[in-house]
Amino acid sequence: MMIINIITLTLNDLAIAFKNKSIFLILFIPFFVYISLMLVDEVGVDIKQTNIGLIQSQIYPPVIVQAIESVDTLFSIVTVSSEEQGNKWLKEKKIDGLLLRPEQGKVNLVLVVLKKESVISLQIVESFLALQKAIEGNSVNWISDIKPLQKGGIQKQTLPTWILMLVMLVSFIIMPAQIAEEKEKRLLLALLQTPMREIEWLMAKLFLGMILIFMAVLFLHLMGRFNFGNTASYLTFIGVGSFCFSAYGIFLGFLCKSQAGARTLGVIFYLPHLLPSALSEFSQKLSAVAPFLPSYPFFESIRSILLDERRISTLFPAWIYLFSMGLLTFSMAYLLMKNRWRM
Repeated sequence: MMIINIITLTLNDLAIAFKNKSIFLILFIPFFVYISLMLVDEVGVDIKQTNIGLIQSQIYPPVIVQAIESVDTLFSIVTVSSEEQGNKWLKEKKIDGLLLRPEQGKVNLVLVVLKKESVISLQIVESFLALQKAIEGNSVNWISDIKPLQKGGIQKQTLPTWILMLVMLVSFIIMPAQIAEEKEKRLLLALLQTPMREIEWLMAKLFLGMILIFMAVLFLHLMGRFNFGNTASYLTFIGVGSFCFSAYGIFLGFLCKSQAGARTLGVIFYLPHLLPSALSEFSQKLSAVAPFLPSYPFFESIRSILLDERRISTLFPAWIYLFSMGLLTFSMAYLLMKNRWRM
């Protein structure tokens, strides 16, 4: 009898999981992670053309220049006026690598890249090794050193990813569930019977989301003792990002009738906004998909400020995009609230 009761209760719990859509998360999460892993570059992936910067005033070994020009499917030469301009273009991703010749008497070159561990950096080094072996055999390596522009330990390098995860967590997991809870328990309808207006309630929820995001990010910085880079630019982007994604989360909450539905929808939006942006530097395919997501300009801007010390003046298009996206989702949430959507 006890076994029958256990089986009955288990089947009942499974039925509830189907009813409140929790079971769909069990199916969706592994599926999406699998798709993301399939998009991450593997050995044998098609190699795209990389832009190699050469300084106009420096004289490079003819054998190396001719080798680069002979494989135009792998490399494209971009001439820069100085090392400073080359470094700037690297940070702006106008070029993928910069070749320096520290000593005129030697063939060895120094390769300057944005990040040593990135896929594009490994691709450049492997291509140069293959070229060298094809032309000179096992001689002295053409590239004697690799100099990354983004310096710092693994903790600092991964900090933008953790910040993105915190922002997405508040926006897509916490905020939609809270909105749906107030709808499900009729608290929102009760509040709307008072003199309080819809815009006041929405603004309060928007400020709640922004405060939670600021608290999470600042707490992470305090625990890890990470600096803010350019503080004004950093806080400005955290502000516009928290505005954008808090409004996004409020909008998702209004689409759902129950907390269970909001949690499911939140995770469905959480993973596609988190993984492609965070893994874009490891995959050419993901780097092509990620720019279509609002999380990507936020992630890239935060990473540029923290690791490249860029200022908001060079990231203004991303700021405008995030602000516009926040206004759009906030307006859509307001329309749903006005029409008492699924209340």
